[in-house]
Amino acid sequence: MSNATLNFQTASGHQILAAAGKTILRPGGRTATEQLFQWANFQPGETVLELASSFGYSAIALAQRFSVRVVGVEKNPESVERARANVQAAGLEGQVEIIEGDIFHLDAISEQFDWVFAEAILSMQSALGKAKILKEIQSRLKPGGKFLSHEMVAKSREAEIHQDLAQIVRNNTTPLSEANWKAAFIAAGFQVQQQKIGTLALLDLRQVIQDEGLLSTAKILWNVLTHPQIRQRVLAMRGVFKKYQQDLGYIVHCAIAE
Repeated sequence: MSNATLNFQTASGHQILAAAGKTILRPGGRTATEQLFQWANFQPGETVLELASSFGYSAIALAQRFSVRVVGVEKNPESVERARANVQAAGLEGQVEIIEGDIFHLDAISEQFDWVFAEAILSMQSALGKAKILKEIQSRLKPGGKFLSHEMVAKSREAEIHQDLAQIVRNNTTPLSEANWKAAFIAAGFQVQQQKIGTLALLDLRQVIQDEGLLSTAKILWNVLTHPQIRQRVLAMRGVFKKYQQDLGYIVHCAIAE
């Protein structure tokens, strides 16, 4: 969806941030993603299923960096088309495949994988949605396969945080507590092997510079300053994040399918 067709009042938070030029939309930024990769210690030739692969950037980076084979699932047809073009441009057609599909129906994919990788997906789902997706993920893993997860965590005030985030982010964003995340994994047939919690700094300037680089950060700031509708939404999200800065963070998991 282009900025020309984006409804800035109803669009979800990640669409607004993308419209501003932000490419790293995950709650813990690159630091949290790197923690997952350190835990994974991918081996060449292993298979990875990436959920909500968007334009294919993460799938391409995984394939190039770790020599794994990646299948990305993306629901938006325009994003799928763009991702496939990016894969072709990178010369990775034999190593990265982008499938148009629904993360709630992974049974449409017959293959099982060594890894499933998902960032900022489960937090945006209801309790039933989280349970459904986790079961789908569990079914797509080989015996002993592992799930790498990067989400938001509510250290306290879960209900209050959910209410404010749902209103300002414009979707059903429902971060769980550490204990409730673990319970959700166990209910879906996972054993959590590793876990880490950190500070949510998605809209913190220092984090943005670290994630995006100085030049891209300057472009993001320019877009926010010069587009009133984007500025209004970004400042509102930043206000909620600041309000709950002691209560809201990111959480990463490495969980094995039992």
